[in-house]
Amino acid sequence: MSFKENLLQKIQINQLTHIVLKSFGVPESSGKIDKDTMRKLLEMGPYEYLKERDLDLYIQKLDGGQSNILVLDNELPIYKTTVEDVVIRKSPYTKEMLSIRNIIKILNDSDVKLSRREVSVKTVQKECIARLDLTFNESDIKAIAKEGTDSLQNGYAEGVKESLALFAELLGFRHPPKAFQIQHHETIGALSEKESGEILFGPVVVFSLINNSLGMLDEKISSNDKGKIKFYQQVAQGKE
Repeated sequence: MSFKENLLQKIQINQLTHIVLKSFGVPESSGKIDKDTMRKLLEMGPYEYLKERDLDLYIQKLDGGQSNILVLDNELPIYKTTVEDVVIRKSPYTKEMLSIRNIIKILNDSDVKLSRREVSVKTVQKECIARLDLTFNESDIKAIAKEGTDSLQNGYAEGVKESLALFAELLGFRHPPKAFQIQHHETIGALSEKESGEILFGPVVVFSLINNSLGMLDEKISSNDKGKIKFYQQVAQGKE
């Protein structure tokens, strides 16, 4: 795949990860995760799917006969062991529970469990991204810029938004918090937060979906400076 395609895939991986993490709710809550989205994320990684009994297993084979095995349930545990071992621990038959050794396995899986919940999701995210070739050269950047410029000139908003998303990923720009948002505008910028809770946003790039215009404010705006926020919003909307 091209650099652009790989970068778009990285963006998708991060978006899927965010959706799954958000579905957990507050830390250590018992809420159900978004399994459909998690499945899409796993399909982008180095995992083989296997259905065993009532378990949905995603397997990353390792040397030595063991594997990293994720169980797609609300806990999302990742085990470093064998499929047979996971099946006994997570979905044992009654006859298997007659063994003292198996009972110990079922009651205590700390010897083979690598992670669970949010940590497991971030592990999968990392594994998915590691498969992508994200090396690039000057021509790759120029190609993205040209596609964005052509889209802007032709009034193709989706093309402009895609180019902005690609540059946002490269530059570490993010969408703004609510105080900096402007209706019917696509906004990205550098975002940071001080220990006091003050948010700094900028430089800022604003794309108007109303009049197909693109602008940039090359300075930082403080969340405490209401006057400057209002001025920035008015400029972005062409009112100043």
